[in-house]
Amino acid sequence: MKKTLGVVLLIVGVVMVIWTGFSFTKREKVVDAGPLHISADKEHTVNWPPYAGGILAVVGIVMLVLPDKKR
Repeated sequence: MKKTLGVVLLIVGVVMVIWTGFSFTKREKVVDAGPLHISADKEHTVNWPPYAGGILAVVGIVMLVLPDKKR
C-alpha cells in the first residue's frame, strides 16, 4: 500500500510540475427575465505553484525509498 501511494504521489507530482494549471469554460446566465434568457461563456482557470508538485514528487520518492516497518 505504501509503495503504491508513493508511486501515485510521484506521478502526480511530476505532472503538476509539467502542467501548472488548466482552464475550463462554464456557461453562466447573465439575464433571466421571464421568457428572455441570456447566457455567456466564462473561462475559469485553476493554477497551482510548481513547487507543490515538487513537494509531492519528493514525498513519493521518500515513500518508495524508506523500508516498510515490520512488527
